[in-house]
Amino acid sequence: MNKKFFFPTFLAVVLFAAGCEKQGDFAPSPVYKVNALPVITSPADATVITLTADKENDPFVVTWTGADFGFRAATTYTVEIDRAGNDFADAVILGTSTGLSLNSTVSKLNTALFTTLGLPGETISDVEMRLVARVSSEVDPEYSAPVSLQINPYTIVIIYPQLQVPGSYQGWDPANNSTIIFSAKSDNRYEGYIYFNADNTEHKYTDGPSWTTNYGDTGEDGTLDQNGDNLKIPVAGVYRLNVNLNNLTHTRLRTDWGLIGSATGSWDVDQNMTYDPVANKWTITLDLVGGEIKFRANDDWGVNFGDTQLNKSLEYGGDNIPVADPGNYTIDLILSGAVYTYNIKKN
Repeated sequence: MNKKFFFPTFLAVVLFAAGCEKQGDFAPSPVYKVNALPVITSPADATVITLTADKENDPFVVTWTGADFGFRAATTYTVEIDRAGNDFADAVILGTSTGLSLNSTVSKLNTALFTTLGLPGETISDVEMRLVARVSSEVDPEYSAPVSLQINPYTIVIIYPQLQVPGSYQGWDPANNSTIIFSAKSDNRYEGYIYFNADNTEHKYTDGPSWTTNYGDTGEDGTLDQNGDNLKIPVAGVYRLNVNLNNLTHTRLRTDWGLIGSATGSWDVDQNMTYDPVANKWTITLDLVGGEIKFRANDDWGVNFGDTQLNKSLEYGGDNIPVADPGNYTIDLILSGAVYTYNIKKN
């Protein structure tokens, strides 16, 4: 009789224990809800800040109130800054913190503004700052309301990474610093405009002013190879060269530039510019009416320049450039260097 009752009793104990374990497996998870967003407390909204080189090592501190997600969460906060009105499309990260403050420096802030965002030095620019709060990679981040700031950065001399472009058009000289392309964001992506003065020109890329590390394209498949075959330019002209050393790819585009806009009389027909190989610039002299202009390549909007900040620094697809007064003008488009610029002179 004892044997008959032993097995069911043992089974009941096992089932009871399993049931207890199963109940523990389904313990309730924290409930995610946003009770409060973080709020930047310093710098305050509408603060005017002047940055100077003699104080580049001084602290620049951002503070805020914590986010409330309905449970105790290890929140990571990222401080972003961008031009006002840009909706943080080109946001620069100033730093990250798991606390309620970020200890940065004047130098880092100035670099973010002057170098990365391209804001002019010694000029007040409107910018916005916000916080990005994250509790998990599985959950969308939350954003603080931005604060509006007026910041006057200082000018710094920037040395951009560069690739040499030696070839038959310049004597195969990798030490020639007039035939180079630049990485404007120091991200191993290089771009520049080079004038190849004859048909069937050949060239290569070198990392530095020697042949130690050089790239060609064996097979002409758009992939760079160390010590590969020479790259070939079939038709003379000014080419935009793009090189990505992260994945060893390259492209090129032959460009002819024109001026277009309401100030020229049409947004449909370019006024052709002429390339000056000695001055290394495109130029045009013409009569303009009051209105706006842009620069575009190859009679098409696929590649065009405007000036979003009106600081004589050009951006792809940037804002129209205003021309206030009618008259005869000489306009230069300068595509040498890491930053593209232009001049407008009334004659």
